[in-house]
Amino acid sequence: MQHRLRIFTGEEETLEQNDSLVNVRFGEIADALAEAVYYRRTWISDFSEDEVKIPSDLYAILSAYSHLRPGA
Repeated sequence: MQHRLRIFTGEEETLEQNDSLVNVRFGEIADALAEAVYYRRTWISDFSEDEVKIPSDLYAILSAYSHLRPGA
């Protein structure tokens, strides 16, 4: 996973659509996301309104999983 750090200047920056998208395999980010959610990292909430594209089969699994009762 390539790390890209930017300096925040407070000014609204406009990014070209191609520059703002990166293709990664789900396995590359799954552990980092799970850990960040588990430890309630603040940066997770920064992306809570962003849309992501996922395969329909993954969406179906996540949707079914979210409707399961805890401990089921």
